[in-house]
Amino acid sequence: MNNELELRNLKRKEIFPLGASFQGRNFTGDEISFTNFYMQKDGNPFFGISGEFHYSRMSETRWEDELVKMKMCGINVVATYVFWIHHEEKEGIFRFDGCRDLRRFVCLCEKYGLYVIMRVGPFDHGEVRNGGIPDWMYGKPFEVRSLNDDFLYYVKRLYAAISDQVQGLFFKDGGPIIGVQIDNEYMHSSAPWEFTTGISDEWVFGGNEGEAYMLRLKDLAAECGLNPVFYTCTGWGGAPTPESMLPLWGGYAFRPWIFYSYSGEHPATEEYIYKDYHNNSYNDCTGDFKPGYEPESRPYACCEMGGGMTCSYYYRFQYPYKSVDAMANIKIASGCNFLGYYMFQGGSNPLGMHGQFMNEGQTPRISYDYQAPLGEFGQVRESYRRLKSIHYFVSTFGERLCDLRTVLPETASDITPMDETILRYAVRTDGKRGFLFLNNYQDHHTLPSRSEEKIILHLEQEDLEWEVGIESDENAILPFHFDMDGIELVKANVQLITKTERNGEILYICFIPDGMEGELIFEKNAVIKETSNCRYSCAKDRAIELFHVEKGTAVCSVLVISREMANDMYLLSDGSVIFTKGIILEKKDGICLESGEADNIIYTWPADRFEKSDHIIRIKGQSKISGGVELGTYRVKTAEWSMDPIVKQVGPSRYTVQISGDIPKEVKDVMLQIEYIGNIGNAFLNDRMISDNFSNGAVWEIGLNDFISELKENRITIYIVPLKEGANVNVESAMAARMEEVRNYIAELKSVKIQPVYVHNL
Repeated sequence: MNNELELRNLKRKEIFPLGASFQGRNFTGDEISFTNFYMQKDGNPFFGISGEFHYSRMSETRWEDELVKMKMCGINVVATYVFWIHHEEKEGIFRFDGCRDLRRFVCLCEKYGLYVIMRVGPFDHGEVRNGGIPDWMYGKPFEVRSLNDDFLYYVKRLYAAISDQVQGLFFKDGGPIIGVQIDNEYMHSSAPWEFTTGISDEWVFGGNEGEAYMLRLKDLAAECGLNPVFYTCTGWGGAPTPESMLPLWGGYAFRPWIFYSYSGEHPATEEYIYKDYHNNSYNDCTGDFKPGYEPESRPYACCEMGGGMTCSYYYRFQYPYKSVDAMANIKIASGCNFLGYYMFQGGSNPLGMHGQFMNEGQTPRISYDYQAPLGEFGQVRESYRRLKSIHYFVSTFGERLCDLRTVLPETASDITPMDETILRYAVRTDGKRGFLFLNNYQDHHTLPSRSEEKIILHLEQEDLEWEVGIESDENAILPFHFDMDGIELVKANVQLITKTERNGEILYICFIPDGMEGELIFEKNAVIKETSNCRYSCAKDRAIELFHVEKGTAVCSVLVISREMANDMYLLSDGSVIFTKGIILEKKDGICLESGEADNIIYTWPADRFEKSDHIIRIKGQSKISGGVELGTYRVKTAEWSMDPIVKQVGPSRYTVQISGDIPKEVKDVMLQIEYIGNIGNAFLNDRMISDNFSNGAVWEIGLNDFISELKENRITIYIVPLKEGANVNVESAMAARMEEVRNYIAELKSVKIQPVYVHNL
């Protein structure tokens, strides 16, 4: 099928600075600022990639490694809620210890060069009890989230407490905090008031005072010393977006909240259809994108793209991990120059001072795993692996991308979520160069694989034509007229990942999206050494190929890998590359491999990357060689450790699990993996709940490292809340008796396993 897109006579958009409210310098002269298109670092375009990580929802012993994992995935900004109820659960008593140690968390972000956006409330939501507002506030003689002196007194006290913790850590002081979000979803969203009964009978006040409320809180924050480069607010749903604040957007395709009033199957959503979110005259945006300002007057930036989604009581599902990088593709193509995932790092809610739970009632009481790219105990999901390629790409080539405008084909407005006939594609371009975006993923519906799709771009000086295929659930970003250090790549059926350099050798790395035949066509004056012409066609059966292209004195190498190898790739700070099924952490004290296997093979470029290491062994003569490229092959091994838990059934749906024996230092964590049939799984230790799970058919995992000292003398109790068939409560007795009558209970513990997580020093 032919698909044609007119790119001649494009009107160039005006790019201008946003002014003093979006600009800041530190004492060394470094500057962060914003134009109406993108964020800038020292006057140059900077592509922000934000990942949400709630520090108070994770043991502080895990913070550093998880932040390193985020950085290894290309995240450069960490967003975090500061939940009021986590810090001032009892009036007048602020806690900033343990998992609530905000300063320590921000300092760790600084240690690894990660910027920080604090979301300080007072209302946050985040599926936290009362949306984060403490219970005791509801006994006060005033309304929350309103412009009255009494409420503002407590907000100012909260902001002052937060400010005390992070003084000296703002960008102006040389620290990492660049942004502060005021309130959340004001006049758009609320949360159940958990102090009362039920999960939806009473709600926190949602606000009604518009920009005046947001600006007053912004002034309070500044008075208290919360002075970032910029303030942010959520933009969706008609929330107020004052001119002096950066509105942030997002998108969720899996929406448990609709089941408050909706029954039936979850509908397919519009989130995976290309739009133009940075265009004053474009009126085909759907969903919640209805800004109260001209879209081109501010950047289109995100803070809540669905990095996952938690199961709720009425909506159980296994999150499709390929949906996350597909959404990143959609957002970038649609004009976004600042990605933001919610959540990127899952977590577990802390218990309250008096044993009450801190999550809202429709969600698990403890778990906030969120099926995120990084799970609540550090598990790495497929979404994490796939996102690395997009993040490396925008980090490396963001300056070339940020000023390009979105152009959509006429067919884009005809696409509905269930449409299988029209190819989903878009372009970001200046009319001469740019990137062709394709998406073949749709939530709640499977799009078929496509082949022999013809795309013609009508440029100022020529027509560029592609013939592409793409598998179901895959997405792609293809370059055209791309400058490779003085050599022009005219077009390609490969997706760029990054450019790296070691010992004077320039290496471009790209991958072949699933369903495509890899091909790169360079300008006519360029010569590919391996083919003696300007075209390189990749072999179908190779996972990796290297070729060299030159034009006069300009020379560069191009490494083409499969999608699978791209998912296994990690880029190190010195420009070297590692391929592994495990997880690479480049920490301040060295590089390590985290893996569920005791015996691992890793590949490196250059081949001698770990030649001098005392911890691993290079396997000579078995290097991974294909198409002329040699990768170093190394074996990373430690003694294998295993443990069989002792499981006893002590009730109809109640079991005990005993863990005994010493755990070697090479084992970083122990994952308890539970398979069960039932409604809810609850795990108790020493009479307190330590984990819970809304059954969705996936394996329930509990990281035991946080509880290891207690497990030597105590057993874990697993209680499976059964599924009930034919449930009815009999209330016919005259004596106020109530008896649940159930035709059948379904609850079964199928298996309990121990999975060690090894850490290997490289």
